Amino acid sequence: MKTPHLLRVEEGPERFAALVAAARAEGIRVGWLELAPAGPAPATLEAAAALGCLRAVAVGERRAVAVKPIAGPPVLRDLLREHFLGCRVVLVRGELDAPALAADGEAWRVAPQSSPERTLTTPELLALLRKPHPWGGEGPDAANSPAGAAG
Repeated sequence: MKTPHLLRVEEGPERFAALVAAARAEGIRVGWLELAPAGPAPATLEAAAALGCLRAVAVGERRAVAVKPIAGPPVLRDLLREHFLGCRVVLVRGELDAPALAADGEAWRVAPQSSPERTLTTPELLALLRKPHPWGGEGPDAANSPAGAAG
């Protein structure tokens, strides 16, 4: 499995709408991951998960909601494999050792831990995200860490 690039964000998904739309237009799949306690799911899904069902899923016209019981803290690598297969990049809202991404007008500021902050246009950012190591060398493998842990 190719591990997607992770970019840590602080703002909500609506702030990244232009980036997601541009990525989709170029065939780049983008995921969104919240590293925070989830709100309550529908009571029937919670009840099914509490009974020991592997997954409890509700499907509507334009989305699906799944509840899966987990034992222990979430592990980022497992989350990526299970939920973000095929994504080239996952925007992660929460504490994580990953380059920070922030909107800067029509551009994007990317602050990797191992190199200086850069301001990029959307096409420049998407071109970098197509590369195996867009920020230079390989950093710590955050995908092996528990989801909330630093790297």
